[in-house]
Amino acid sequence: MGAVDVVSAPLAPLRRAVLEGLRDGPASATELAARLGESRQRVNYHVRALERDGLVELFEERARRGCTERVVRATCHAVLVEPSVVGVLPEEQDRFAADTLLAGGARLVRDVAAARTAAAERGQRLLTFAIEAEVGFTRPADLERFADALADRVAELAAELGPGERTYRVLIGGHPA
Repeated sequence: MGAVDVVSAPLAPLRRAVLEGLRDGPASATELAARLGESRQRVNYHVRALERDGLVELFEERARRGCTERVVRATCHAVLVEPSVVGVLPEEQDRFAADTLLAGGARLVRDVAAARTAAAERGQRLLTFAIEAEVGFTRPADLERFADALADRVAELAAELGPGERTYRVLIGGHPA
């Protein structure tokens, strides 16, 4: 998410409850209100706000008791807030800081989403790769030694392969499992 007002939308308790209520599937404001013990009007107000911000979308309209009932669904199951929304990271970053990992992850999500959309518009598939592993460390110094060795090996592999026509950004990060 890239705007402060949109970021704050799902943080309101009732809006968060509405989004959680939509995890099980599409629902109307009336159905959500019954589950949440709130008035239909109050829930509908928050559903409309979430819809305006792109966090829910119209799924279907049903004729019900002479009225049209709107059924909505969540557009996502998780929200990643772009770090630039909540503050800019300093130019020089500690590679062992959680903020540095989060900023890299946010950039990865933003860049891959944009590249996937562009590839789809061209009728192509976006070629990516992902590698996951769990590694154990006894002491913090072991983590630092591992990160240094990994960075050295990635640099060696890049040098072996030489410059190519297609540049890839490689993000390697770790966090406690």
